[in-house]
Amino acid sequence: MDAEDIKRRMMEEMQQQQQDEQQEAQEEYVQAQKKALMRQILTPNARERLGRIRVAQPRRAEMLENQLIRLYQMGRIQEKLDDEQFQEVIKRLTPKKRDINIRRK
Repeated sequence: MDAEDIKRRMMEEMQQQQQDEQQEAQEEYVQAQKKALMRQILTPNARERLGRIRVAQPRRAEMLENQLIRLYQMGRIQEKLDDEQFQEVIKRLTPKKRDINIRRK
């Protein structure tokens, strides 16, 4: 291995590190934007419920947030949703579970 290979490898590592830092900063910015939008869309009690959902089911919470943001941007949410209204939205946005019965003979 010569000096050029070492230099090239170090440059590649530095570029990768910069890209990782930029991506992390962008993700933090997106999360901050979502948090700000949730403050505009949900009352504190409803945000607390969303937080509890996030602890138990992070993917579901992410899906709910994205749906709420879309509804807000389309103008379908005009005022802050309280906890009861948020529960109704959750029921409408959550797909129905199918019951599966296994019968043994």
